[in-house]
Amino acid sequence: MTQRFAAVDVIRTKRDGGRLSDAQIDWVIDAYTRGEVAEEQMSALAMAVFLNGMTRGEVSRWTAAMIASGSRLDFTDLPRPSVDKHSTGGVGDKVTLPLAPLVAACGAAVPQLSGRGLGHTGGTLDKLESIPGWRASLELPEIRQQLIDVGAVICAATGDLAPADKKLYALRDVTGTVEAIPLIASSIMSKKIAEGTSALVLDVKTGSGAFMKELAQSVALAEAMVALGTDAGVRTTALVTDMSTPLGRTAGNALEVRESVEVLAGGGPADLVEVTLVLAREMLAAVGLDAVDPADALADGRAMDAWRRMIAAQGGDPDAPLPTAAHTHDVLATADGYLTEVDAMAVGVAAWRLGAGRARREEAVQAGAGVELHAVRGDAVRVGERIATLHTDTPERFAWALEALEPGLAVGQAPPAAVPVVHRRVTA
Repeated sequence: MTQRFAAVDVIRTKRDGGRLSDAQIDWVIDAYTRGEVAEEQMSALAMAVFLNGMTRGEVSRWTAAMIASGSRLDFTDLPRPSVDKHSTGGVGDKVTLPLAPLVAACGAAVPQLSGRGLGHTGGTLDKLESIPGWRASLELPEIRQQLIDVGAVICAATGDLAPADKKLYALRDVTGTVEAIPLIASSIMSKKIAEGTSALVLDVKTGSGAFMKELAQSVALAEAMVALGTDAGVRTTALVTDMSTPLGRTAGNALEVRESVEVLAGGGPADLVEVTLVLAREMLAAVGLDAVDPADALADGRAMDAWRRMIAAQGGDPDAPLPTAAHTHDVLATADGYLTEVDAMAVGVAAWRLGAGRARREEAVQAGAGVELHAVRGDAVRVGERIATLHTDTPERFAWALEALEPGLAVGQAPPAAVPVVHRRVTA
């Protein structure tokens, strides 16, 4: 039986800089999930954690308690080794779409339980729902069978994975405690560990369009999450990748699906291909399949075959035309020179304002809305050339989107310094 505590005593312990005991953590997470600990009490505890931090042991126990609040999947009986990827989110980050079938084509099982977009970052499920017929909600037996038959599944997470996190996440969002690294790390990792894969690769974004803007913050978050995975017995590595400029040349649901298919066909933007391949190699190495080169699977069509099977298995038509927006507006260069800045946050907010994203979870998104880039950071441009095209079904949104986008575009007389796509690799 779980030992009982007074919530105010748990709050005082962390408020005063103390270490929460395992028993205190187990009790407070369980009691909060059941409604015994009030929202204002958990708000106070979250702020105390934000201000005073947690030890590695505390965060590991906190994460384990959130996992224990729900069910945990188990894929150890699959005929292939299982490996998952998680991205902290960014603008144009459609990597999951080509990555899951690519890694499956190389022999691993990829159960990718994903979410919807909120704010300037797009959601994987929103992107895939632009494919006619595709469905996000699968029951566990369907997920398992698709992993056996296809090797990859991208679907909505089941509601009983880490329910404590869902409740705590909503609370953090309205109490100014979202940025606490222990709470971010435990939130992400409780769900990912509960998914039951044997290995996990994290893509931690850094830059203006990322959740963590500074490299040092992003590395700290990566280190915290790798430690949590390791402590839970899941082989975990992380790559810190750039999000100062959008990934690829599109931000928007159907636009990003189209670009993902280009990658699977052996083309696509160089930065998107690079991130996809480096993550695929990391995932394959984590499950002992590092002798397989994922670049070969892109080149010979195996990854595309896996994509088509994955989409069809979830009711989608991989040959159906993707939705397109009813209206477009071109953004033109105003000077000769080099594109020195294409700010990721500016592009993300513009895509959101065009209808590609949502401000509240219950809002619908426009499948065809978004921003398409014709030039990227470092490209030479001339006056009057198209830099970008805006897409939307509601043209009254153009002016609002341009207010966000135009300050994020700059042309200079010298090319900007190159920025690496991958900044750091973090291991246990």
